[in-house]
Amino acid sequence: MSRDEILNKMQDIFRENFDDDTLVITDSTSAADIEEWDSLEQICLIETTQSYFKIKIPVKDVVALRNVGDLVDGIFSNKYVSTK
Repeated sequence: MSRDEILNKMQDIFRENFDDDTLVITDSTSAADIEEWDSLEQICLIETTQSYFKIKIPVKDVVALRNVGDLVDGIFSNKYVSTK
């Protein structure tokens, strides 16, 4: 899967999670950019991402994420453990 494909899937995940079909994310999108993005939404985003990509993201890595681009880069580089 290409990096762009991963970002596009993350777009779908965000739109579904926030129930907003018009939401547009970029690499620089962070919790500060989306009013509804709180700690509960963070958990939901991570769980949905892990389920879709069949990966496990360690808590230390979740805490270190600064934006969507960091998450996409981690998935693209196979940084996270596969659960397949």
